[in-house]
Amino acid sequence: MAKLPLILLLLLPVILTLLPSTTAEIKTLTIKDDPRPMILFEQFGFTHTGYATITASSVSVVSTLATPDASKLGFFLLSEESLIQVLIELQQNAFCVLDSRFIIKLFDFRELSPPPASSFNRTFPVTSPNEYSLFFANCAPESKVSMEVRTELYNLDNAGRVRDYLSAGLTQLPTLYFLFSIIFFAFLGVWIYICIQNRMSVHRIHALMGLLVVMKALNLLFAAEDKHFVKSTGTPHGWDVLFYIFQFIRVVLLFTVIVLIGTGWSFLKPFLQEREKKVLMIVIPLQVLANIASVVIGETGPFIQDWVTWNQVFLLVDIICCCAIIFPIVWSIRSLRETSKTDGKAARNLAKLTLFRQFYIVVIGYLYFTRIVVFALRTIAAYKYQWVAYAAEEIANVAFYTVMFYMFRPVEKNEYFALDDEEEEAAEMALRDEEFEL
Repeated sequence: MAKLPLILLLLLPVILTLLPSTTAEIKTLTIKDDPRPMILFEQFGFTHTGYATITASSVSVVSTLATPDASKLGFFLLSEESLIQVLIELQQNAFCVLDSRFIIKLFDFRELSPPPASSFNRTFPVTSPNEYSLFFANCAPESKVSMEVRTELYNLDNAGRVRDYLSAGLTQLPTLYFLFSIIFFAFLGVWIYICIQNRMSVHRIHALMGLLVVMKALNLLFAAEDKHFVKSTGTPHGWDVLFYIFQFIRVVLLFTVIVLIGTGWSFLKPFLQEREKKVLMIVIPLQVLANIASVVIGETGPFIQDWVTWNQVFLLVDIICCCAIIFPIVWSIRSLRETSKTDGKAARNLAKLTLFRQFYIVVIGYLYFTRIVVFALRTIAAYKYQWVAYAAEEIANVAFYTVMFYMFRPVEKNEYFALDDEEEEAAEMALRDEEFEL
């Protein structure tokens, strides 16, 4: 009787933390000669009208030892609260996780139809509302499993007739994304109006910023459609393809705009220095890799063996990009500070330094909130309120776009660059201060 490796059990809380809030659309997947003792399929928040449908077909188990015990292979649900109890239980006793009293066992391989069909299909009601992870356990020593698995996790509405394939805490996402798409389309209208009113002050960077808003609005619109179809039918009907395309364009544009604004391109100077070009040449390919990882994570699931690796790649690349886009802003601040010592335009340089220092703080705050605070919200929020983290992230996006676009709006007499000569002396004193050193 095989015991689940302790190291795997200790890693389970970390894996569950990495697991994004699943949309739990109907998934069909193939497992081929898989020796893993435990496979995590997905995580889902059930209400009191929750159901789990598991269909397994073409099941075969190959072992180098004796014929595997069918009771030692099967599917079960495990809540996060029960995970600790299972860990303690398995540390104290050498037995299979399927025998634990803290799991909700769905079925084991004793219930399979006899060979050669070797299949199973049943729907299980989930009577205790909670967030559960769906696992497959293989406690048979030296054995490999092959099978086709189809999973359907869903809740019924109050009338008990309509299925909702979104987790209990994410069922609000279609409405949430649609509302924020309207906000960004309205944002685009305001930006176009400002650019038309100040057309003489419009630069290429302003057109690129407008394109960024278009991509963000379309990304949210297609995200709303994607989640709507998943919620009602269990499949995205191709909307996920448009979502990923516009997400890729939007993310690449966002990092590019931040880098270009940070260098002062088009706004202060019409060219990029060699080191600034290198930053873009690093950030854009890394964002391509990050988006590939995002698609793999979103479209497959933790059941694939390299799922954790793809998560690590995504997090590492995202951190590198977030650090890289800060450097051009720092370079601009230092360059402006050096220039202020020789060109005799203290007030103008002070205005530029103030602008870029504020932009530096805004970018740092935005990255910190969307990477750290939002992640913390997703981790600590009750499963019924996971939508709050998504709402907080989009609110942060609206706030960041508003501040960034306001600071670098096309205005003929921008307050940062139209200071009176009488302020020169005060500006010179301020420039001697070290407050602009980063």
